[in-house]
Amino acid sequence: MKIPPFVLLLLATLLWGGNFVIGRAVSGDIPPLTLAFLRWCIAFIIFLPIAYSSLKRDWRMLKAHWPIVLILALTGVAAFNTLVYIGLHYTTSINASLMNSSTPIMIYILSFIFLKERLSKFQMLGTSLSLSGVLFIISGGSFANLLDFSFNKGDLIVVVAVFCWSIYSLLIKQYAGRLPGQSTFLITIFLGTIMLLPFYVYEKLTLAEPIHWQLSTIAAILYVGALASIVAFLSWNNGVVQLGANKASIYLNFIPVFASIFAVLFLGEQLHAFQIIGGLAVVAGVLLSSKK
Repeated sequence: MKIPPFVLLLLATLLWGGNFVIGRAVSGDIPPLTLAFLRWCIAFIIFLPIAYSSLKRDWRMLKAHWPIVLILALTGVAAFNTLVYIGLHYTTSINASLMNSSTPIMIYILSFIFLKERLSKFQMLGTSLSLSGVLFIISGGSFANLLDFSFNKGDLIVVVAVFCWSIYSLLIKQYAGRLPGQSTFLITIFLGTIMLLPFYVYEKLTLAEPIHWQLSTIAAILYVGALASIVAFLSWNNGVVQLGANKASIYLNFIPVFASIFAVLFLGEQLHAFQIIGGLAVVAGVLLSSKK
């Protein structure tokens, strides 16, 4: 039976929303670099038998674009989630997921700077509105914090993570016809894991507190490695193929919705007025930017 695209897209965003909450929930039990490294180890083990035949067929194509593949591995695998997990030690999962919604806006800005793409009036207005929303969130809704440049360092780390993901997304968009999907994802997982290995070893050697191995920790690693990485990826790609990239991108706005619901229900986080106002501004800016 063919699964409707809206079900696949909602499943993907639900799992990605849960990733922010899981990262926050286990921040006291497992260090961020270790969580990121183990996540991609599990993802590689699961995805290898799925995409191995594609990798053999597409190997020459991947070698021809190896600098881009390396950048994809660095930004999308090694950096993005690692920085998110580090940021979640200092900020809430609600804040992190709301700021993640500004990704399309950062892509517009990067396209304007590096690809010299012209921004429409709707994109300029939407970018201004979304960035205002991000500033409102990281300042805690305080004008005094903006003037004093007093921001939560976890929020700033997540902003850097979103910047890395925007570079990754822009390159995926630019090389969509030249880089095959499954084999590219598999090789970037492998390379990203290799990049994370020395940081994982350093963290393990210098860590004062041991990892708290318990059922919740193991479940969290399996969730981010299998569900948030592989199941969400495959669901999203299949949904995009059926519905189209433009229509599917609107579903990304469900990530902070699901993350906020999970954070309130399972972590006891409170949804503040500045988060609602800032989040609405970010999402409204994205919707305005996509207007033709």
